[in-house]
Amino acid sequence: MKIGIVGLANSGKTTIFNALTGQNMPTTIYYTTEAEPHLGIVKVPDERVERLAEIYRPRKTTFATVEYLDYLGITRGDMEQNRKVLDMIKDVDAILHVVRAFEDESVVHPLGNVDPLRDAETLELELVLSDLDLVEKRLARMEEARKRGKRPDEAEKAALLKCKKALEEEKPLREITFTEGETLALRHLQLISIKPEVVVLNLHEDDLAEEQHGELIRTFRERFNLPVIALSGRIEMEIAQLDATEAEEFLKGYGLQEPAMHRLIRLCYEHLGLISFLTVGSDEVRAWTIRKGTTAHMAAGKIHSDIQRGFIRAEVISYEDFIKAGSMAEARERGLLRLEGKDYIVQDGDIINFRFNV
Repeated sequence: MKIGIVGLANSGKTTIFNALTGQNMPTTIYYTTEAEPHLGIVKVPDERVERLAEIYRPRKTTFATVEYLDYLGITRGDMEQNRKVLDMIKDVDAILHVVRAFEDESVVHPLGNVDPLRDAETLELELVLSDLDLVEKRLARMEEARKRGKRPDEAEKAALLKCKKALEEEKPLREITFTEGETLALRHLQLISIKPEVVVLNLHEDDLAEEQHGELIRTFRERFNLPVIALSGRIEMEIAQLDATEAEEFLKGYGLQEPAMHRLIRLCYEHLGLISFLTVGSDEVRAWTIRKGTTAHMAAGKIHSDIQRGFIRAEVISYEDFIKAGSMAEARERGLLRLEGKDYIVQDGDIINFRFNV
């Protein structure tokens, strides 16, 4: 899973990036137009993988991963600058929209003062306008090609006109229902406002109590109909630099149960409709990320195309049933292992051994 971090300048994007990845990229207090993109790959916390690794003691343990991409801030009204930013994140699976909700006179605000709702609406509008620009240019190219005698793809044109209407009404494309054919026709444009999005309210460390930001979260959920999480990027970045013992003490000091990285990854997984299935053995214990509704046949292809091509059966047991049994031999003895066919819908936490022949 690849997630692009976006936000207005000085919203705390890079601080959030550091908090999520454990890196220590420099942050600035002034608006900047030139920078290198930051990339970070993070393991998805999964107690099931840890427990299975304790049982199997494999040579290799592999967690699912998330890749975060952080770049420049979005600027109101600067289409050229924003296009540079959005081109960098056009192939991400989801967007993490960081909204500044902290007061700090030393950190310049590009719009003059802190107003979380206005800032979020400003960025959302810039995403919409950027997509509208892409759609209009594509329609213009199709019209030019038609005048030269090339017959346009009517399905794509209809989908583009549907997008244009919504975008002109300042609606992000994620709020529009598209058919499978329309989605396929639009895929090559890599539109931004169609991508799943999660909002991060970046709070001051003194405002972490629920009574101080609960109403703001409710307002954002009602206004944007998106998942919203509130955290202090500064605190979370400090936690990310500590070892496990120090981090636990630090979290307790602020009344936090776990780092924001864990909560945020779970929220993104849920919003994107992602789950994990598991494979086990002495060589490797591994988590594999798939979408909800994936069949056993398609899940096999996640591991290797040969396994999908030669699929015979999937030997399946839920993680909970395996832990209760204590071993695969005992699970088999109790009849907890099931043989499933190609059309079986894989469930979160399924431990699967694929039988295949090629």
